Amino acid sequence: MPPDQLAKPNTEQRTVEHGLGETPDLRRIIHVDMDAFYASVEQRDNPDLRGLPVAVGGSRERGVVAAASYEARKFGVYSAMPSVTARRQCPGLVFVPPRFDVYKAVSRQIHEIFARYTLLIQPLSFDEAYLDVTQPILDRGSATAIAQEIRVAIRAETGLTASAGVSYNKFLAKLASDHRKPDGLFVITPKMGPAFVEDLRIGKFHGVGPVTAARMNALGIHTGLDLRRQSRAFLAEHFGKSAGYYHDVARGVDHRPVEADRVRKSVGAETTFERDLTQWDEVSPALEAVFTKVWSACVRGGHAGRTVTVKIKHADFQQITRRRSFLEPVVSRDQLERISLELLRPCFPPPRGVRLLGVTLSGLEKREQRGEAQLALLLDQAGPDPAKVPTPGS
Repeated sequence: MPPDQLAKPNTEQRTVEHGLGETPDLRRIIHVDMDAFYASVEQRDNPDLRGLPVAVGGSRERGVVAAASYEARKFGVYSAMPSVTARRQCPGLVFVPPRFDVYKAVSRQIHEIFARYTLLIQPLSFDEAYLDVTQPILDRGSATAIAQEIRVAIRAETGLTASAGVSYNKFLAKLASDHRKPDGLFVITPKMGPAFVEDLRIGKFHGVGPVTAARMNALGIHTGLDLRRQSRAFLAEHFGKSAGYYHDVARGVDHRPVEADRVRKSVGAETTFERDLTQWDEVSPALEAVFTKVWSACVRGGHAGRTVTVKIKHADFQQITRRRSFLEPVVSRDQLERISLELLRPCFPPPRGVRLLGVTLSGLEKREQRGEAQLALLLDQAGPDPAKVPTPGS
């Protein structure tokens, strides 16, 4: 959408005495998140789509939604939703095929804007990134002023809107960018941080998925304040190695730096079942959302992977893995699903009920780095879990 047809940016923000600019020993972090990125690009480039509920990806009959416009979200349509469900939610939904080459080109434009202000940029996907502007290239007096200038530049140069969050750590900066979406800017200062977290519903915490949120709710943990009241030992008993993270963020603490050169090695997702699985015909439907989550993460990050690993955890918590590696990367969600199911099939019927299934794609590389050679089998073996990205809610 051309800049002259867009509404003025929403610059509403909250300022508090002793803000970020007056605390030199704290980081100044910005989280920038494009608003409904894929769908917004489609509406920008096709005037006939503006104002309509748009779904990128899938079709009216099959597949899943990769992205939904804000008009579609009003009907309850969201990314990773099966297309059939999305059409039922919104009968007038317009399906548009994705154009990843275009999204990648726009993403490069946006990252060039970021690079004017800092070299400490950690991309999370095509449409979002963390920026550390503690010592910026262009100093505008505060992180808030830089965030606003970035948003104005994105609008002027791409015709798209972005939301930004500013805070003293990554956890709070991401919460802040969500707080005024779409087209907003929000600041969480050191004085605001602990109170902001304590009022937050636990399901809104970055790193707490639906399954983990349900487990916390069952333990009486519904808000950040409830989480803060739990001891580190209690959290370790119930949530294992994630306990330290939950303990800290409940207090507004997050020491993770912005990693400008971070290389992602794998992407994975898993799901825990309310009822143990025992039948093979239950597996494919149960993993539908997992395949979508893994492949969507690869698409957003522009990655392809060469090794597929499946994980099975039985009712007695014993687990096994199976993996298969290839000379050439997996090139589609359907291929990821087919390979995963081939690895799982010999494990059914299981000796004991299955309480968890997971899928990981590793050996990641940028898509532009790979050739177009035929997929060839290199290795097929069982082994220990490879390095993977933990998915909240396991």
